[in-house]
Amino acid sequence: MVKALEGLSDTDGFALLDLQDAKVLRENGWQGPILILEGLFTQDDVFEALELRCDCVVHELNQVDWLESAMDARQVPQSAHAASMRVFLKMNTGMNRLGLKPDIYREAFHRLHSIGFNVAHMTHFANADYVDRTPTVDQQLELFQATIKGLPGETSLSNSASILWHHNNVQCDWVRPGIMLYGASPSGKYEDIEHAQLQAAISLRTKIIGIQHLEAGDSIGYGSRYRTDVPIRIAVIACGYADGYPRHAPDGTPVWIAGKGGLADGKICPMAGQVSMDMITVDVTDMPSADIGTEVELWGQHLPVDRVAQASGTIGYELLCAIAPRVKRI
Repeated sequence: MVKALEGLSDTDGFALLDLQDAKVLRENGWQGPILILEGLFTQDDVFEALELRCDCVVHELNQVDWLESAMDARQVPQSAHAASMRVFLKMNTGMNRLGLKPDIYREAFHRLHSIGFNVAHMTHFANADYVDRTPTVDQQLELFQATIKGLPGETSLSNSASILWHHNNVQCDWVRPGIMLYGASPSGKYEDIEHAQLQAAISLRTKIIGIQHLEAGDSIGYGSRYRTDVPIRIAVIACGYADGYPRHAPDGTPVWIAGKGGLADGKICPMAGQVSMDMITVDVTDMPSADIGTEVELWGQHLPVDRVAQASGTIGYELLCAIAPRVKRI
């Protein structure tokens, strides 16, 4: 992902969750901005962040205390000073997750600004991913703008949902695209992003490892959840919940099976039977060319991850995050 994104002119920086990931980025040659999105967890993190040249989100007053303390000349080398770190001060405008309430926000800003930090302003929208609930976005935006009125500094507001659906109302200096970078929908509904023509960045693929011919009345898999009333042809697919495929996926969940001409010549076939640790079973009665060794796409370029997630009662975020370390990356 780093190699792909760093070559794009619009990639100005990376937002990460912890300093170890930042270290990996630096070791791989990234020299641009790195933002630690959940802020520093301990006072010692301040020194590591300075060493790695990271910017940090501040969302608690104790983090302000740590930064003030670290900027004491006796603790920080001359080469590591406040101007080398941009602070994104996060305001809680209604998400009620992380962030300073508006009534103490300006105090925190002035404390950080007075010791030399370049302070930017940040908040997070609770309902931007609901396309038809713009009033809530507007309310948070109004509170944010009223609180920072007159204060210097850049702003960072928009996540994927705000970029896609609220860009006419929400203007800011920094945007924070996440799920849309993978070609998936912030709302969990593929229909909501079809117009954007996003491309899938990840395809989860495997192969058929077995074929079973079932007669009417036969059942499949654990618990005999799926029972057929007509003769069918079942493909056994090498992927299961130990790989990150959702165990709760119901019968009928779409799976893309390659045709004679490969994946591009394939079509959707329905899953049939309980997901196992290492396998799923799919009805390929209508795909006579499907056989052992045939390629399968569980989601990706031909089958949007949001389609699979919707069928499984979850969202694309969860499926993309759940891919297990044992799955080979190419």
